[in-house]
Amino acid sequence: MRTASEEAGPVLSDGPRTHARAHVVLPAYNEAASLPPLLTRLAEAALAGKLTAWVVDDGSSDGTADVVADGWPGLDVRLVSHPVNLGLGQAVQSGLRAVLAEAGDEDVVVVMDADDTHDPALIHRMEQEISAGADVVICSRFVDGGDDATAPPLRRLLSRGAAVLFRRVLRVDGVRDCTSGFRAYRVSLLARAERHWGERLIEERGFACMVELLLKLRHCRPVVTEVPLALRYDRKHGPSKIRLVRTIGQYLKLLVRDRLTPAPYRAL
Repeated sequence: MRTASEEAGPVLSDGPRTHARAHVVLPAYNEAASLPPLLTRLAEAALAGKLTAWVVDDGSSDGTADVVADGWPGLDVRLVSHPVNLGLGQAVQSGLRAVLAEAGDEDVVVVMDADDTHDPALIHRMEQEISAGADVVICSRFVDGGDDATAPPLRRLLSRGAAVLFRRVLRVDGVRDCTSGFRAYRVSLLARAERHWGERLIEERGFACMVELLLKLRHCRPVVTEVPLALRYDRKHGPSKIRLVRTIGQYLKLLVRDRLTPAPYRAL
């Protein structure tokens, strides 16, 4: 699936390109048990191309930072630390800012969950989509080949409800999985957005941050594609960190704020 955003005019991407390196941002809060198998899978994925993993320890108390303090065999790993827990939104923001300070315009940023429910083998597929001209690639549970059957029923219901809500109300055309936390972005797109929004690029603290980022990036008129994601919730260690009622409230607040906030006064 390939689409541009809702507004008229030329899209951001100017066609196929090659990229130099993939930077994988892993926002992690108490993921000491999940990181070792995930980093091993990332090391295997790194054999197919240049890849750097950025672990953002969001004030964990279980030794998450210790897992990568001495690096990881076969993988270039960097550690970004929050002294206290600031929430998923700030963890993603810190990871993106760390990458943008080092990456080149032709690099790719991948954000994925650190609980080992996302398959790093999809990174190569997303890199191919970026090289073919996409600016954002979403790993989607709701396209042919996608699957979230291993997730808890209430979480599946929330994801589907949010997908329908944002697709119909906010007109993010062609994007079926607005809440997916597994995405790839062209660095030049994120750099352009950061120059406009600065520290306000991500303001949501919780799971709504992924929708917020997508909504802001649509003003840059990116080319967005989706690839199938088979969620591996059966590999998750420990309970889910999502709070359903709080997350629903965050989605509704985000919806209202987006409707009330004027679009940027100039093209991004």
